[in-house]
Amino acid sequence: MFPEYDVIVVGAGHAGCEAAAAAATMGSSVLLITMNMHTIAQMSCNPAMGGVAKGQIVREIDALGGQSGIVSDKTMIQFRMLNLSKGPAMWSPRCQSDRMLFAQEWRNILENNPNVDFWQDTAKGILIEDGKACGVKTSLGIEIKSRSVVLTNGTFLNGLIHIGEKNFGGGRTGEKAATGITEQLVSLGFESGRMKTGTPPRVDGRSLDYSKMEEQPGDENPSKFSYTDTKSLVKQRSCWITYTNSEVHEILRTGFEKSPMFSGRIKGIGPRYCPSVEDKINRFADKDRHQIFVEPEGWDTVEVYVNGFSTSLPEDVQYAALRKIPGFENAKMFRPGYAIEYDYFPPTQLKSTLETHRIKNLFFAGQINGTTGYEEAACQGLMAGINAHRNVNNLSPFVLKRSEAYIGVLIDDLINKGTEEPYRMFTSRAEYRTLLRQDNADIRLTAKGFEIGLADEQRLLNVQKKQKDVGEIIASFSITKLTPEEINADLELLGTAPIREKCTLTQLLRRPQISIDQLAEANPKVAELLENYGSDAIHQAEIHVKYDSYIEKEMQLVEKMNRLEDLMIIENFNYDVVSSLSFEGREKLKRTRPATIGQASRISGVSQSDISVLMLFIGR
Repeated sequence: MFPEYDVIVVGAGHAGCEAAAAAATMGSSVLLITMNMHTIAQMSCNPAMGGVAKGQIVREIDALGGQSGIVSDKTMIQFRMLNLSKGPAMWSPRCQSDRMLFAQEWRNILENNPNVDFWQDTAKGILIEDGKACGVKTSLGIEIKSRSVVLTNGTFLNGLIHIGEKNFGGGRTGEKAATGITEQLVSLGFESGRMKTGTPPRVDGRSLDYSKMEEQPGDENPSKFSYTDTKSLVKQRSCWITYTNSEVHEILRTGFEKSPMFSGRIKGIGPRYCPSVEDKINRFADKDRHQIFVEPEGWDTVEVYVNGFSTSLPEDVQYAALRKIPGFENAKMFRPGYAIEYDYFPPTQLKSTLETHRIKNLFFAGQINGTTGYEEAACQGLMAGINAHRNVNNLSPFVLKRSEAYIGVLIDDLINKGTEEPYRMFTSRAEYRTLLRQDNADIRLTAKGFEIGLADEQRLLNVQKKQKDVGEIIASFSITKLTPEEINADLELLGTAPIREKCTLTQLLRRPQISIDQLAEANPKVAELLENYGSDAIHQAEIHVKYDSYIEKEMQLVEKMNRLEDLMIIENFNYDVVSSLSFEGREKLKRTRPATIGQASRISGVSQSDISVLMLFIGR
């Protein structure tokens, strides 16, 4: 009935979709197994993509040739660039998405790829021969052969949903949990754990009074995620902000004794940076209000996502508390919020390719690795799909360094440090964030995507033209000078000191009070110089001019770290023969099996003296 596939992807969430699309685009035959064909790429939580650091990840996925940025651009209903008041390393794109269009667009992409087949079923176990994954067995008893398997099970592995004192099995509301895989992997020696996440109630937007809320419109000139020719938004839908109050908090407290979180019925650890509303009012008892973001779920639906009100309290308590929030006095609830517990596998059991150490050709991606968020899942799926394809074709691993991408930071953190709570990406996790900006993801990664057969040639040509244009702008700014008579009147209007002698455009642009757009508007000579260049190249050049000293400093740090990254450790290195290693260091090194000295230096519990001993031993 089934041919043998190159890659089987289990699960069709954000990780599974990117994994399937990547492997298939690169030439592998792919089977995507999902429990429900109607929930492919479903946005189970808030209908939004991007945000702080997450937006950078979406742009990196796009730069490599992935699909999340394209899907986001085609289905967004609002766009905002966050943190514009800060430096460009902090600028983060975010969009509000149409939930139904997002899923439909992803399905269209997958169905239009001739290398992707689909099967609606539940994977109950992995087929293993000689220590290698070679297919899956489904709930229908069917065995499907493949040369590699990518598990992207999300919250479905032994998922348990909690609402007040009620609980029932499920991977998402209305969908059953997946069983069998955890038990099999544990029997093979894998370590597993439990995590939890939650979601807020959904309400009828027709029943809300927006006049009592603060409007949050999109950007006046909205940008986008993809470096391709996707269209920018012409019209947008607003989001809204309101607040809880002491009355809301008191009502919520009445349900604490029935809370599965406070009663101890939930054993899994939840996301630190996205706590439930009951957790917020318990931990921050001194706060008399908390922000609520009121987010529409699409163009043509009245359903509204109540961001900031994630909860697993009894539904009657949720409803009573909701109706005390300004603007929600007459709110009608579509469905209550809930918490969900699920199995995950500590990611220290993975290689940097996301292949497991124990079973060859078996890859994990997404929440199965202890992460949270669509973007974190999608980038893992992309990397797992790439490496599954390369594995079956006997090609070298594709790994991104911490200095090359937030994706590299995320995977490096997971496999070397592990996580005991849902991992979420922040800009602060990246030590080279001046280099890893959202505006230059294409310059950093598109050539790599083209080299492995994922990004097409047009993407590469676009990047090469952008780099050429940026170089020309920077060069012309360094030699073009303005006299005091030409610019001083405008400098005064911009609140910056006048010049006393001729000054290059580079010197002027380095002033924090002046932007490249203001220079062009103020002086015809500058406007003429820039008229043949696109806005992306112009603003890329501006960042290079303003932040060149910071960029240079980080490049020097990268060069130092790369010396350690170039020192390889053989795959089956025997750490027991290095007698001077600390006991903890030896155990952590044996468990993680780092590929390089650089990776070893980032493993929690491996000291600098351990690294020195290891370098001396390998050197000898």
